[in-house]
Amino acid sequence: MWRGAADVAKKDPEERIIASNRKARHDYEILDTFEAGMVLSGTEVKSLREGKASLVDGFGQFYRDELYIENVYIPEYLNGSWTNHAARRRRKLLLHRQELTKIERKISESGLTIVPLSLYFKNGRAKIEIGVARGKKEYDKRQSLREKQDNREALRTMRERNRGNRE
Repeated sequence: MWRGAADVAKKDPEERIIASNRKARHDYEILDTFEAGMVLSGTEVKSLREGKASLVDGFGQFYRDELYIENVYIPEYLNGSWTNHAARRRRKLLLHRQELTKIERKISESGLTIVPLSLYFKNGRAKIEIGVARGKKEYDKRQSLREKQDNREALRTMRERNRGNRE
């Protein structure tokens, strides 16, 4: 059943998307997704509340059995003082131990990586959705684009056919 934007807004008014990585869904085949909290400083949270961030070059990596997200761009807070944060620093992700072992086991396979998919606030806390992904080949990308285009054309012809029945 189709839900309009008003229905989605009623569903969870506390969830606000800050940034999403649309390029990751194009470049990677997402096998599994996880929601994680992030360890942030005060100026990072203020900068995120302004709605500024970029996940494009981000990736996840394990250090001493803990998962960190690297190269995620959260710009410096403009009204911050000398205690401002570095824009592309390594940030620790907060996950349950079972989830960490599951992710670590999956990425031990060759060709899999951890990619940030979206960054959002949920109940006032910054959350990041990460995905265990496998890189797509160039022909896979072309095939997925062709499938999207075919679906769009099919919907367009169905819509035109339905309009013709009303007249």
